[in-house]
Amino acid sequence: MKIIIYLTIAIFLLFGSLSYSQSQWEQIRTEHFIVYFYTDNQEFAESVSVAAEEYYDTVAVELGYVRYSNFWKWDKRVKIYIYPDHNAYLLASHQQSWSHGMANYTQKYIMSYVWGHDFLDRLLVHEITHLIFRDFVGFKGEVPLWLDEGIAQWGEKNARVLRTDMVKKLAISKRLLSLDAMMQIDVRSVQNDNKVKVTGLYEDRKNRLILQLRGDELVNTYYLQAFSLVSFLMNRFGAEDFIVFSRQLRDGKTITEALQFAYPTQIRSIDQLEGKWREHILTQD
Repeated sequence: MKIIIYLTIAIFLLFGSLSYSQSQWEQIRTEHFIVYFYTDNQEFAESVSVAAEEYYDTVAVELGYVRYSNFWKWDKRVKIYIYPDHNAYLLASHQQSWSHGMANYTQKYIMSYVWGHDFLDRLLVHEITHLIFRDFVGFKGEVPLWLDEGIAQWGEKNARVLRTDMVKKLAISKRLLSLDAMMQIDVRSVQNDNKVKVTGLYEDRKNRLILQLRGDELVNTYYLQAFSLVSFLMNRFGAEDFIVFSRQLRDGKTITEALQFAYPTQIRSIDQLEGKWREHILTQD
């Protein structure tokens, strides 16, 4: 079964084209969001506004961030821009043709277009999870890409079981990447037609496999593993320890230092994280 994995593009500059046909925007204001839309798309925009508030509550609770949140209220509300179609969204966002949505972490807005249930069920919660996580950890610390993307995919509850099954199949067939490789690869620059050699996850450092993967295989594997690593930390050790881990990264600790502080008796290094995670995958029902 194929699963869509959304690759978020983090934009740190506010595009002038965000005001594309600004006079035509209408808006729905909720407690934490302002949804901008075009007149003909009010029904879809109303669904977005309801879903966004539900995701805000559930994601913040699951991550354990509720009492730490700055609360997106009044002038701090997150803006969601819903364009009438894919072409209008691409023109405004300057994204690649495969893009269906993006989030600006610093300006706190989400851009997408009217395209149905996958936006409501997956992409919207994915982007909101990104924003909540970044609201907590900020931008000063060392936050690896796999953690940033893993937490956003973990927020997509409806896909967790399927992704867990897919990761286990990759582990059994010895097609997983080493955590060292995941720390070094900028998967955002990988093209679908690339052929990439990477170290694989195997029994130990003396028995590493070398995997040769197509670009799309590498990207899919990377994002599945990113989800799985976050899922492992949340399910094995709980949200409170994950908060401690995140806080250490926010405060400038390296990932190894943050792991040691948050999981002092369980995880003392990247190697230990990899080993315990691998064991967890293979023993899951």
